[in-house]
Amino acid sequence: MTSAYEENLPCRVSIEILNEKCKMLRIFRNLEIHRFNVVDVRRLPRGITRHLVRVPVEHLAKFSKRVDARMRNSVRVGEEIVAWFETDGCDVCNTIVSKGAFLITAWNTEKDKLVYTFIAPSMGAAQNIILTLETLNFELKILGIERYRRRIQVLTKKQEMALWLALEAGFFDYPKKISISDLSRKLKISPSTLSEIMRRGIRRLLEYYFENL
Repeated sequence: MTSAYEENLPCRVSIEILNEKCKMLRIFRNLEIHRFNVVDVRRLPRGITRHLVRVPVEHLAKFSKRVDARMRNSVRVGEEIVAWFETDGCDVCNTIVSKGAFLITAWNTEKDKLVYTFIAPSMGAAQNIILTLETLNFELKILGIERYRRRIQVLTKKQEMALWLALEAGFFDYPKKISISDLSRKLKISPSTLSEIMRRGIRRLLEYYFENL
Protein backbone atom coordinates (compact mmCIF):
# COMPACT_ATOMS: atom_id res chain seq x y z
CA MET A 1 0.00 0.00 0.00
CA THR A 2 1.44 3.36 -1.03
CA SER A 3 1.48 6.39 1.24
CA ALA A 4 0.07 9.82 0.43
CA TYR A 5 3.66 11.04 0.01
CA GLU A 6 4.42 8.34 -2.58
CA GLU A 7 1.20 9.05 -4.48
CA ASN A 8 2.28 12.67 -4.93
CA LEU A 9 5.69 11.83 -6.36
CA PRO A 10 6.21 12.35 -10.10
CA CYS A 11 6.40 9.35 -12.39
CA ARG A 12 7.70 8.48 -15.84
CA VAL A 13 5.06 6.99 -18.13
CA SER A 14 5.40 5.29 -21.53
CA ILE A 15 2.33 4.43 -23.60
CA GLU A 16 1.78 3.29 -27.18
CA ILE A 17 -1.23 4.86 -28.87
CA LEU A 18 -2.99 4.41 -32.17
CA ASN A 19 -3.28 8.12 -33.02
CA GLU A 20 -4.71 8.58 -36.50
CA LYS A 21 -5.32 12.28 -35.79
CA CYS A 22 -1.68 13.16 -35.01
CA LYS A 23 -0.93 16.31 -37.00
CA MET A 24 2.83 15.76 -36.99
CA LEU A 25 2.43 12.18 -38.22
CA ARG A 26 0.32 13.38 -41.13
CA ILE A 27 2.70 16.22 -41.99
CA PHE A 28 5.78 14.00 -42.09
CA ARG A 29 4.00 11.18 -43.89
CA ASN A 30 3.01 13.63 -46.64
CA LEU A 31 6.67 14.64 -46.86
CA GLU A 32 7.69 10.97 -47.10
CA ILE A 33 9.56 11.23 -43.80
CA HIS A 34 8.88 7.95 -42.04
CA ARG A 35 10.81 8.43 -38.80
CA PHE A 36 10.71 11.47 -36.53
CA ASN A 37 11.02 12.22 -32.83
CA VAL A 38 8.99 14.82 -30.93
CA VAL A 39 11.01 15.90 -27.88
CA ASP A 40 8.80 18.64 -26.46
CA VAL A 41 5.20 19.86 -26.73
CA ARG A 42 3.87 23.20 -25.50
CA ARG A 43 0.33 24.54 -25.58
CA LEU A 44 0.26 28.26 -26.43
CA PRO A 45 -2.46 30.61 -25.14
CA ARG A 46 -3.99 31.23 -28.57
CA GLY A 47 -4.86 27.55 -29.05
CA ILE A 48 -1.71 26.61 -30.96
CA THR A 49 0.36 23.55 -30.06
CA ARG A 50 4.10 23.80 -30.59
CA HIS A 51 6.11 20.61 -31.20
CA LEU A 52 9.91 20.39 -30.99
CA VAL A 53 10.89 17.76 -33.57
CA ARG A 54 14.16 16.02 -34.49
CA VAL A 55 14.58 14.57 -38.00
CA PRO A 56 17.58 13.53 -40.11
CA VAL A 57 19.29 16.47 -41.78
CA GLU A 58 18.71 15.15 -45.30
CA HIS A 59 15.01 16.02 -44.96
CA LEU A 60 15.55 19.77 -44.43
CA ALA A 61 14.73 20.71 -48.03
CA LYS A 62 11.32 19.02 -47.74
CA PHE A 63 10.12 21.36 -45.00
CA SER A 64 9.71 24.31 -47.40
CA LYS A 65 6.87 22.41 -49.10
CA ARG A 66 4.60 22.55 -46.05
CA VAL A 67 1.71 24.99 -45.98
CA ASP A 68 -0.36 23.56 -43.08
CA ALA A 69 2.28 23.85 -40.36
CA ARG A 70 4.69 26.63 -39.45
CA MET A 71 8.31 25.75 -38.78
CA ARG A 72 10.16 27.95 -36.29
CA ASN A 73 13.80 28.30 -35.23
CA SER A 74 15.37 25.28 -36.90
CA VAL A 75 18.95 24.38 -35.97
CA ARG A 76 21.30 21.65 -37.09
CA VAL A 77 22.66 19.38 -34.36
CA GLY A 78 25.08 16.83 -35.76
CA GLU A 79 23.21 14.80 -38.38
CA GLU A 80 19.78 16.03 -37.29
CA ILE A 81 17.60 19.09 -37.70
CA VAL A 82 15.79 20.30 -34.60
CA ALA A 83 12.84 22.61 -35.25
CA TRP A 84 9.61 23.88 -33.71
CA PHE A 85 6.40 23.18 -35.64
CA GLU A 86 3.12 24.91 -34.84
CA THR A 87 -0.23 23.18 -35.46
CA ASP A 88 -3.63 23.13 -33.77
CA GLY A 89 -2.50 19.99 -31.96
CA CYS A 90 -4.32 16.72 -31.26
CA ASP A 91 -6.15 15.27 -28.27
CA VAL A 92 -3.18 13.18 -27.12
CA CYS A 93 -0.59 15.95 -26.76
CA ASN A 94 -3.19 18.42 -25.52
CA THR A 95 -4.36 15.95 -22.83
CA ILE A 96 -0.81 15.29 -21.63
CA VAL A 97 0.04 18.99 -21.39
CA SER A 98 -3.30 20.06 -19.89
CA LYS A 99 -2.91 17.63 -16.97
CA GLY A 100 0.35 19.25 -15.85
CA ALA A 101 2.63 16.61 -17.40
CA PHE A 102 5.41 17.30 -19.88
CA LEU A 103 6.50 15.23 -22.82
CA ILE A 104 9.96 13.68 -22.93
CA THR A 105 9.63 12.08 -26.35
CA ALA A 106 7.12 10.78 -28.89
CA TRP A 107 8.15 8.69 -31.87
CA ASN A 108 6.29 6.73 -34.51
CA THR A 109 6.57 2.95 -34.59
CA GLU A 110 4.28 1.59 -37.32
CA LYS A 111 1.37 2.93 -39.34
CA ASP A 112 -0.50 5.35 -37.03
CA LYS A 113 1.04 4.17 -33.76
CA LEU A 114 3.25 6.39 -31.62
CA VAL A 115 5.07 5.81 -28.34
CA TYR A 116 4.71 8.72 -25.90
CA THR A 117 6.93 9.07 -22.84
CA PHE A 118 6.11 11.82 -20.37
CA ILE A 119 6.61 12.92 -16.78
CA ALA A 120 3.38 13.19 -14.79
CA PRO A 121 3.40 15.26 -11.56
CA SER A 122 1.85 12.38 -9.60
CA MET A 123 0.49 8.86 -10.01
CA GLY A 124 -3.02 10.29 -9.87
CA ALA A 125 -2.23 12.65 -12.76
CA ALA A 126 -0.79 9.76 -14.79
CA GLN A 127 -3.91 7.67 -14.21
CA ASN A 128 -6.08 10.68 -15.10
CA ILE A 129 -4.25 11.13 -18.42
CA ILE A 130 -4.66 7.45 -19.30
CA LEU A 131 -8.36 7.47 -18.31
CA THR A 132 -9.00 10.63 -20.34
CA LEU A 133 -7.36 9.13 -23.44
CA GLU A 134 -9.39 5.94 -23.04
CA THR A 135 -12.55 8.04 -22.67
CA LEU A 136 -11.63 9.75 -25.95
CA ASN A 137 -11.61 6.24 -27.51
CA PHE A 138 -7.88 6.01 -28.12
CA GLU A 139 -6.50 2.50 -28.42
CA LEU A 140 -3.52 2.50 -26.06
CA LYS A 141 -1.09 0.13 -24.41
CA ILE A 142 0.77 0.99 -21.20
CA LEU A 143 4.46 0.16 -21.73
CA GLY A 144 5.65 1.22 -18.31
CA ILE A 145 5.06 3.48 -15.29
CA GLU A 146 8.05 4.22 -13.09
CA ARG A 147 7.56 6.27 -9.94
CA TYR A 148 10.41 8.54 -8.87
CA ARG A 149 12.38 7.04 -5.98
CA ARG A 150 15.23 8.45 -4.00
CA ARG A 151 18.58 6.79 -4.64
CA ILE A 152 21.45 7.59 -2.27
CA GLN A 153 21.22 9.95 0.71
CA VAL A 154 23.65 12.49 -0.73
CA LEU A 155 21.18 15.12 -1.89
CA THR A 156 18.25 16.70 -0.12
CA LYS A 157 14.81 15.69 -1.37
CA LYS A 158 14.42 19.02 -3.18
CA GLN A 159 17.83 18.76 -4.82
CA GLU A 160 17.35 15.20 -6.02
CA MET A 161 13.82 15.87 -7.30
CA ALA A 162 14.92 18.99 -9.17
CA LEU A 163 17.94 17.29 -10.77
CA TRP A 164 15.94 14.17 -11.68
CA LEU A 165 13.26 16.24 -13.40
CA ALA A 166 15.90 18.39 -15.13
CA LEU A 167 17.65 15.29 -16.44
CA GLU A 168 14.42 13.63 -17.60
CA ALA A 169 13.13 16.83 -19.23
CA GLY A 170 16.34 17.35 -21.21
CA PHE A 171 17.75 20.37 -19.39
CA PHE A 172 21.26 18.93 -19.69
CA ASP A 173 20.86 17.96 -23.37
CA TYR A 174 22.32 19.92 -26.28
CA PRO A 175 20.38 21.81 -27.36
CA LYS A 176 18.36 22.08 -24.18
CA LYS A 177 14.84 20.69 -24.43
CA ILE A 178 13.66 22.86 -21.56
CA SER A 179 14.83 26.14 -20.05
CA ILE A 180 15.32 26.89 -16.37
CA SER A 181 12.24 29.15 -16.54
CA ASP A 182 10.02 26.44 -18.03
CA LEU A 183 11.30 23.85 -15.56
CA SER A 184 10.73 26.20 -12.63
CA ARG A 185 7.11 26.68 -13.73
CA LYS A 186 6.63 22.91 -13.66
CA LEU A 187 7.97 22.84 -10.10
CA LYS A 188 6.06 26.00 -9.13
CA ILE A 189 9.13 27.81 -7.82
CA SER A 190 11.09 30.79 -9.11
CA PRO A 191 13.93 30.31 -11.64
CA SER A 192 16.46 31.75 -9.18
CA THR A 193 15.37 29.33 -6.43
CA LEU A 194 15.54 26.36 -8.81
CA SER A 195 18.94 27.45 -10.08
CA GLU A 196 20.29 27.61 -6.52
CA ILE A 197 18.80 24.20 -5.61
CA MET A 198 20.40 22.61 -8.67
CA ARG A 199 23.74 24.35 -8.13
CA ARG A 200 23.96 23.11 -4.53
CA GLY A 201 22.86 19.64 -5.60
CA ILE A 202 25.48 19.38 -8.34
CA ARG A 203 28.14 20.57 -5.89
CA ARG A 204 27.13 17.84 -3.42
CA LEU A 205 27.29 15.20 -6.15
CA LEU A 206 30.75 16.35 -7.22
CA GLU A 207 32.02 16.39 -3.64
CA TYR A 208 30.62 12.89 -3.06
CA TYR A 209 32.16 11.64 -6.32
CA PHE A 210 35.66 12.98 -5.68
CA GLU A 211 35.66 11.93 -2.01
CA ASN A 212 34.79 8.35 -2.94
CA LEU A 213 37.20 7.75 -5.84
